[in-house]
Amino acid sequence: MTLTVYNTLSRSKTDFIPINPNQVKMYVCGPTVYDHAHIGHAKLYVSMDMIVRYLRFSGFNVLYVQNITDVGHLLDSGEDRIMKGARREKTDPMQVVERYMRSYLDDMDALHNIRPDIMPRAAGHVPEQIASVEKLIEKGYAYESNGSVYFDVSSFPEYGKLSGRKIEDLQEGTRLDNRSDKRNPEDFALWKLAEPEHIMRWSSPWGEGFPGWHIECTAMAIKYLGENFDIHGGGLENVFPHNECEIAQSEAISGKTFANYWLHAGSLTLSGVKMSKSLGNSVTIQDALNNYPAEVIRMFILSSHYRNPIDYSPEAVDAAHRGWHRLIGPSITIKQFLKNKQYDQSSVKDFSSTINDTRKHFIDAMNDDFNAPKAIASLFDFSKSVNSLLSKHSSLDHTTLDSIDNLYNDLAGTVLGILPSETLITDANRDNDLIEMLINIRNNSRNKKDFTTSDEIRNGLSKLGIILEDTQSGTTWKNDVNHTSD
Repeated sequence: MTLTVYNTLSRSKTDFIPINPNQVKMYVCGPTVYDHAHIGHAKLYVSMDMIVRYLRFSGFNVLYVQNITDVGHLLDSGEDRIMKGARREKTDPMQVVERYMRSYLDDMDALHNIRPDIMPRAAGHVPEQIASVEKLIEKGYAYESNGSVYFDVSSFPEYGKLSGRKIEDLQEGTRLDNRSDKRNPEDFALWKLAEPEHIMRWSSPWGEGFPGWHIECTAMAIKYLGENFDIHGGGLENVFPHNECEIAQSEAISGKTFANYWLHAGSLTLSGVKMSKSLGNSVTIQDALNNYPAEVIRMFILSSHYRNPIDYSPEAVDAAHRGWHRLIGPSITIKQFLKNKQYDQSSVKDFSSTINDTRKHFIDAMNDDFNAPKAIASLFDFSKSVNSLLSKHSSLDHTTLDSIDNLYNDLAGTVLGILPSETLITDANRDNDLIEMLINIRNNSRNKKDFTTSDEIRNGLSKLGIILEDTQSGTTWKNDVNHTSD
């Protein structure tokens, strides 16, 4: 099955055909680093990470570029977000950038996101941005006005092709301020004249100022990926105006299609309201990681299609946590068997068809616009099959164990990034040791005819999803695959 993706530009699902057969060039709008990243950022960047992971798993050589915005991203009030952070913390703007860029990177590492190959910073590419603005003026797409430079939207007839908005609609919804430097209300800034109190400023042919938010991504994407590349990713909230403006200025410069495919992740809400620092309803990634393993947060995010919005709540993440345990539990058991060399030489009933079918169903799901929820469903079915196999055999042959382990490593690990860390596996081993200790205490109680204690242990373990089986050779235990915690 050929990989198909939903392209925001065409508003349809189409076959993915890269410019070069074995290489994919991908750009994703990165964060504005003026505060700690919140769980809404996790939704976007885990989704993009999953896409990159699967492309590489499919054999593509992916060049992944994600920028850091450290200047020019203005609030509705006109205030630079970095300047706002600097005033809040009474420090230098670049100190704010360094602090929260490191915090963001730490968060992404903790979530098991693979770092982009290139992470350019806007403030480090001001010369490229100035050069881009000069080209737009030279070609008649931009104009200087009182030290600022604006893109003339009327000069680019295709403006609105990504968002579906028409220039006349924008004109109706915008009031032209008599004091404005713009020719038209819908024109957007490429370069802004710095007010006297504005600390972040650079010399330019139009005076001291700073770049507009949109031109930053154009300059950096073109520098590292070329004038035409494969994928541009971001959040749905970036479609307009940011991505729309990127297309206009980039294609005006080059005369080429900027990005062939536009992939946008749905937003994350908190109790039905979009999570936002400005609204004061954000949950930081650090806070989320204090309550849940990174693998569970990834499971929560990927259990919904990347284009769909999701609502964050403790109940929803708790449900993902329970599901993650059901999915991953057999994988941990298999790894323990292999680590302890607990396997038979004799082969069990052939399990290879189940493994092959699971791999096919998983890949088919991911080839359908990176349908991670459907892919995860195939892994749930597989885990049920593994549990059933384990319930019939105290150990398995090495080939079967290795094949099962490889499938979990490839699909749950390499592609989805939800396999447990060594710390969690160690914790699982510790839990197993505790279960064995409780079984020994129970057996001693039974030998002493202390059936009250014996029954309490059995019932307690049952509530935790642990089933005990008393046999002639001793007591064994297994996880109840149908168990759900409160």
